Amino acid sequence: MNQESTKPLFPTTSRKNPRSTPLILALVGIALIAFGIIAFLVGRQPQAGQIPIEVKGAPHLKVDQEIVDLGDVKLNQHVYVTFELSNVGDQPLKFTKEPYIEVVEGC
Repeated sequence: MNQESTKPLFPTTSRKNPRSTPLILALVGIALIAFGIIAFLVGRQPQAGQIPIEVKGAPHLKVDQEIVDLGDVKLNQHVYVTFELSNVGDQPLKFTKEPYIEVVEGC
């Protein structure tokens, strides 16, 4: 007869420190909680290019600057001004008339 060495089908692994398992589980739990808090806070902040809502239930137009003072401008000198318009309401903003520009002549 052949004598074969008997090996267990599922070898058991011995733990060197049985107290390390609760510590590892606690660290994993803390990491998951921290990740959840960070994800929640990042989700609440507006992303780049996204305007925060200031008015609820209606559209609202906001202009980055209402008055522009160009100082003394010589005759026939071109000046350029830009405005940033934003809808800070939570409803779509619709224009019913063509926008117009009013230029006020100074002294």
